[in-house]
Amino acid sequence: MNPHHKFSTLVDLLRWRADHQPNQRAYTYLVDGEQEEEHLTYQELDGRAKAIAALLQQKGLVGKQVLLLYPAGLAYITAFFGCLYAGGIAVPAYPPRRKRADPRLEAIATNSESSVALTTTEIMAHRERISTNSSDLQNMLWLDTGLITNNLGTEWQEPNIPSESLAFLQYTSGSTGVPKGVMVSHDNLLHNQSMIHASFNQNKSSLVVGWLPFYHDMGLIGNLLYSLYVGVPYVFMAPAAFVQKPLRWLQAISRYRATGSGGPNFAYELCLERIEPQQLSGLDLSCWEVAFNGAEPIRTETLTRFSERFIPYGFRYEAFHCCYGLAESTLFVTADFKLEQPNILTMPQENLKQGSLSFIEKSDEGNKSLVGVGRNWLDQQIVIVNPETMTICQENQVGEVWLTSQSVAQGYWKRSTETKETFRAYLNDTGEGPFLRSGDLGFVQHGQLYITGRLKDLIIIRGRNHYPQDIERTVEESHAMLQFGGGGAFSIDVDEVEQLIVVQEVKRTAWHQLKIDQDQVDEVIETIRRAVSNQHGVSPHVILLLKPMKLPKTSSGKVRRHACRIGYLQGTLDIVRQALF
Repeated sequence: MNPHHKFSTLVDLLRWRADHQPNQRAYTYLVDGEQEEEHLTYQELDGRAKAIAALLQQKGLVGKQVLLLYPAGLAYITAFFGCLYAGGIAVPAYPPRRKRADPRLEAIATNSESSVALTTTEIMAHRERISTNSSDLQNMLWLDTGLITNNLGTEWQEPNIPSESLAFLQYTSGSTGVPKGVMVSHDNLLHNQSMIHASFNQNKSSLVVGWLPFYHDMGLIGNLLYSLYVGVPYVFMAPAAFVQKPLRWLQAISRYRATGSGGPNFAYELCLERIEPQQLSGLDLSCWEVAFNGAEPIRTETLTRFSERFIPYGFRYEAFHCCYGLAESTLFVTADFKLEQPNILTMPQENLKQGSLSFIEKSDEGNKSLVGVGRNWLDQQIVIVNPETMTICQENQVGEVWLTSQSVAQGYWKRSTETKETFRAYLNDTGEGPFLRSGDLGFVQHGQLYITGRLKDLIIIRGRNHYPQDIERTVEESHAMLQFGGGGAFSIDVDEVEQLIVVQEVKRTAWHQLKIDQDQVDEVIETIRRAVSNQHGVSPHVILLLKPMKLPKTSSGKVRRHACRIGYLQGTLDIVRQALF
C-alpha cells in the first residue's frame, strides 16, 4: 500500500493506523539494547500524542516551534507526534549535556525561535546547568511530558493542517559552520517516503530494526517515520547501546527477524572491528533484505569485508542497499531496487582528479573504486552541473549534483540568502529551474549516480584537485596504530600558497604506548608523510595526531572538516603530537 495519495499529513496517517491497526505494536524500545523492552501500539501512540497536543493547545502554542530534548526512547516519539497533533513545528534536538551549556544547542534554540521545550523529568532537573542564564534555551517555557496524563487527550481539538505546512525543522549537522534549520513540510515527508518505499519495497510482513538517533534525518525519517508509513513494527535501541557493543545491532536483527536495517558506512566497519568470531554463535541474518548504507562515503572494502565475514551467518552481499540523500531534500534521493547488487566502477585516480572519467576493469594501485548510490525515483530530476559556469556537464565529466522534486524542502529557516543560493538555482544554458544545489560532486553512468566528494571540501594544491576522503583513507591505512575513519584532510593558505593539513586519531589500544614512546610517535608521523606524498604527489605541511575519539564529527559519523580546520587554526584540537614540515 502506498498511502502518499491517501493522506495529506503525518497526523492523518497515524490516526488511520490507530483506527485500523490499533493493537499492533508500532514501536519497541530495547532499554538495555538487548532484552528489556518497552512498547507502544498505534492506539497508545495516538492517545499520548493527543494528550501532549491538548496541553500545547491550552498553553496557546498552536502553530509554534517546539524544541524536543529527549534521550533515545518512546518519549521522543510521543513528543514528536504530540507536537504535530497540535499543528506545531517540531524541532528535534539531541539530549543536552548535564554539566555544561552547549553552544550548538543554544544556537538551534535561538534560530528556531522555539516557544517551548518538551523534555523529561531528569533533564528538567539539570535545566540550570545546560544553558547560560541569558540564552533563549534557558528563558523559554519548559514542559515535562512525563507528567501529562492520558485523559487530557479528551480535550484535544483537531487542527486544520494543510499538506504544505511545516512538520519540523531538521537542523543540519553543522559540518560547515552554524547549524541551519531545513524546513520540511508534511508533503515533503510523504513524497520522500513514497520514494523510499519504491526502493526499499518493504511490506506488511516486514520489520525494521535500528539505533540511529531521532535528531538525525536518517533515524527520524528513514527508520521511525518509514515504519509508520509502511505500517510495520520498528524495534530500536539507543545509539550508545550500539556503539558500546555493535553486536547488539546484529543480534536484534537476528532475534526479531528484521528485513530492513542500516546506517552509515562506519556502522558496518564498527561491527568488523569490535565483534569477535566467538560471539557470533546462533546469529542468523538470512532475514536481512535491505542493509542500507548511506550518509557518508561508502567503501568497496567495507562491503566486501562485511559480506565475507557474515555470509556464514546468512548475510547476502546483494542485501547491501547503497543510498544517497541530504536533509535539504528531506532525506532520500537515490538508491537501487531491493536485493540488487551494488554497482562498482574503477578508474585511474589521476583522471578523477582532473574531472574526466575513464573506466577500467580492476582495481590496482593508483586506481580508485567508486560505489554507485542508486538511481532516480518517481518524478525527481537529477542533473550534473559545472559549478562555475552553471551549465550541464558533458558526459563523463564530474560536476555538482543538482535536483528537483516534491521532496525538496522549503528552504532554511530565517535564512533567505542561503535559501536562495541553495534552493533556487537555475541553469545558465537552458534557464531551467529552480534546482536544489547539493554541494556534492559526482556523475551519472548508465543511470547510476556516483558521488566523488564535497564541492567545498575539494583541496586544490598547485592546480591539482585532491579529494580529502582519498587522502584520509591513505593516512588511516598507513599504520596499524591509526583509527579507521578517524582522520580529516583540509587546506589552509600559508603565505598565499595552499598547504595540506592532516589530522588523524590514534587507536585507543595504541594510545598508552604512544604516550611513553616518542620514537614510535615520530615513526607514525613519518609513515603518514611518506604515504601521502607517494600516493597523492603532495606532501603534508602539518600532521597532527589526535587522541582517541577527538576528531570533530557530525551525528551521523561524518568528519567535520571545517571544524577540524577551525580547531587547527585556533589551537583547540586535542592532540598527541603536531609535526610541521
